[in-house]
Amino acid sequence: MKYQSRKTHAIIDLSALKKNFLSIAALAPKSNTIAVIKANAYGHGAIEVAKSLSDLVPAFAVAFIDEAIILRKAGISSPILILEGPLSSGDFSLAQQHNFWLVLHNDHQLDWLSKLGTPFTRQLWIKVDTGMNRLGFSPKQVVDVIAALSTEQQKSLVLCSHFSNAEERENPKTLEQISILQKLTQQFHCQSSLANSAGIINWPQSHRDYNRSGIALYGATPVDTKNLSISLDPVMTLQSSIIGLRKLAIDDCVGYGETWQAKRPTLIATIAIGYADGYPRNAPNGTPVLINGQQAPLVGEVSMDMITVDVTDMNKVQLGDQVELWGKNLRVETIAKQVGTINYELITRISARVPKTYIP
Repeated sequence: MKYQSRKTHAIIDLSALKKNFLSIAALAPKSNTIAVIKANAYGHGAIEVAKSLSDLVPAFAVAFIDEAIILRKAGISSPILILEGPLSSGDFSLAQQHNFWLVLHNDHQLDWLSKLGTPFTRQLWIKVDTGMNRLGFSPKQVVDVIAALSTEQQKSLVLCSHFSNAEERENPKTLEQISILQKLTQQFHCQSSLANSAGIINWPQSHRDYNRSGIALYGATPVDTKNLSISLDPVMTLQSSIIGLRKLAIDDCVGYGETWQAKRPTLIATIAIGYADGYPRNAPNGTPVLINGQQAPLVGEVSMDMITVDVTDMNKVQLGDQVELWGKNLRVETIAKQVGTINYELITRISARVPKTYIP
């Protein structure tokens, strides 16, 4: 029997997920929009997300082959792109067996490919380093890389790259990267892929045969909200509840290290979530939570299992009241800004002990 005494959970809104995908895909109607579901679908649950989107997407993308095998075992039959490509020679046989598309980005992978006993017939993507300086062949290497492929492999080949600054509309680096890949695509007459979520939204000229949507699928914006050209609905709402109420006198402190001290008679609510659940330990005093539709500030250090907030100015606060840490009514970007991080980190770090509730 599945029993849950603690009211801490993440609500995953699958209808919002589908809406976001369709809105993103509509920005690039001539492209195939791949859904990136690496890192357990950015913390949302890869299997459930894949099942929800299977009828809409041409393919999924994950970071490495282990993530893809989990999806196959769960019955997901769509093509799956492996963004980091084969990490051992044995990955080629698994990719052949399960219809995984492989990104090749170094000479070791090409060497493994050349030594296969049987031809690899699944789609290959060649990653070109256009300025990210992380993975990929240099533009000058591409001619030799393609020459190493069979005629059949070249027919379905996709040249791809990744933006380093697509979130910044005024940064000229993105145009440079677009130009480099476009010239190669024209030279070799092959398909291409360049745009991530920020590219799809900010740079229409980057739309190619395949676009790769990640963070935007989940309703978390990859760009400044004033530049957001579409409406994205948060898919994850992280909730908990009040498990304690305590009155403090002036000069009383709360939490480890006594880093916060009451300047007035204060009512403190203790909430059942902490850094072991993925709530950021470095969240500063003043970070908002939402209780009964009203914001209340975090006070004191974040503990492993609990946080404390000042609810002195709120009416009718009681044990069991529902708390939203981020989601539909308190955007994760607000918390990320307070913490000095990005929305990606917060949603992907929700721990396994936080149950997920899926709503269709």
